[in-house]
Amino acid sequence: MTAERKLPRGWIESSLEEVADVIRGITFPASAKSASPEAHTVVCLRTSNVQRILEFDDVLHVPASYVKRDDQWLRAGDTVISMANSYELVGKVAFATHVPLRTTIGGFISIIRPKLLDPRFAYYQLASARVQQALRSTASQTVNISNLSLRAIYPTRFLVPPLTEQGRIAEVIESYFTRLDDAAATLERVQRNLKRYRASVLKAAVEGRLVPTEAELARAEGRDYEPASVLLEGILAERRRSDQAFEDLPPLPTGWAWSTLGELANVKGGITKGEKRKPSVTYREVPYLRVANVQRGYLDLRVIKMISASEETITELRLQPGDVLFNEGGDRDKLGRGWVWKGEISECIHQNHVFRARVIGDAIVPQFLSWYANTEGQRYFFVEGKHTTNLASINITKLRALPVPVPPRSEQLRIVQAVEESLSLIDSALASAEREPVRCARLRQSILKLAFKGDLVDQDSSDEPASVLLERIKAERSASATAKKSNNPRRSTNA
Repeated sequence: MTAERKLPRGWIESSLEEVADVIRGITFPASAKSASPEAHTVVCLRTSNVQRILEFDDVLHVPASYVKRDDQWLRAGDTVISMANSYELVGKVAFATHVPLRTTIGGFISIIRPKLLDPRFAYYQLASARVQQALRSTASQTVNISNLSLRAIYPTRFLVPPLTEQGRIAEVIESYFTRLDDAAATLERVQRNLKRYRASVLKAAVEGRLVPTEAELARAEGRDYEPASVLLEGILAERRRSDQAFEDLPPLPTGWAWSTLGELANVKGGITKGEKRKPSVTYREVPYLRVANVQRGYLDLRVIKMISASEETITELRLQPGDVLFNEGGDRDKLGRGWVWKGEISECIHQNHVFRARVIGDAIVPQFLSWYANTEGQRYFFVEGKHTTNLASINITKLRALPVPVPPRSEQLRIVQAVEESLSLIDSALASAEREPVRCARLRQSILKLAFKGDLVDQDSSDEPASVLLERIKAERSASATAKKSNNPRRSTNA
């Protein structure tokens, strides 16, 4: 009996060792494994296959000769447990609803095969928070890896209801979990649709399709308007360019004009780590932005590092609100990625792998510029960037040449307002959807907790008590051990 609560009628408390066999996986040299099937090989599962439902993707294939005993073949109804993993994942279990191939398991996972119990009931109890916490508490720790031993997990407390009640409990759990799975699938579709809608809002904004253009409003109101070409005249007078540079670009809405980032902003690289110090110069520590801080459409400022710089460098590279940031590259998804600095840190500079574009005058709103660079501008970065194996980069000359569409100033402001209102709603909905999986996980554990308190289904007084079931399990174990001894009189076996 437990000290906290009397067990339901007909239930008993046992141990994992009494109610199940635990079978360790096979061992084999690294040279024996392969990623694709060959003659005389079998499927071998590993820790990455131990999800909530056992997965058969990305499996190993090993020679069948490494399977030494029949009980090392996986069977439908088995529970598989991770015996070596990170602390959060060690002890994680998966249920084998079916085994489509001749399959065994690797040495870092084990099979838990219940004796005369409902296998689904056994799995759900092993997946409950109580048992998972108990398993993790027995794990030994090495560098970044926790390990479970058979000796440590055998005493794990295991509750045994009457066999027919086990089946009823498992059926009700599965009914609730099916509904939760359907809800989770719906949430995933909602999240995908919201992300697509977010991208479509930004695409419409930078193509002039989100709000009525200034030219359309001027015609409807019978007034004149100032096209972007007039807005750009002051800049273009100082930064002369050839119109031929924009001949291959798509046509723009009436009143819009093509420009380049170099015409619209002063673009500058940042500080290089490890620069040689000059003895005559005084240096001090200052926060700086790295590539990891500059994400696509937002800044991740959770971890800000410090760098030693001179006062001259700090003054030259100090970020100002409205600066548009661009990543030089790294992984291909980082190429040209960026967002707008809004003065989140009072004094902050940027490293050389992050470019800063400081808009000249009021030719373009920084948010509009960054949205364009993060959407339609990506194609330019991929085409003009330098690519090596899995890496890409854009130099400052190519960055300055980025073509940028410029709407009339008043239209830009209306676009920014419309986008920010839409993104606020979308981001709020996404944040809500992202919280739901955590809520679903808690609901699963609440259901399991009710199940193993005996509160999920009604009890039936005609059910055979679990004590009788346990006696049958013990009798079967004793008979099995006697048979093994008679078949192998000179060989001892370990549990």
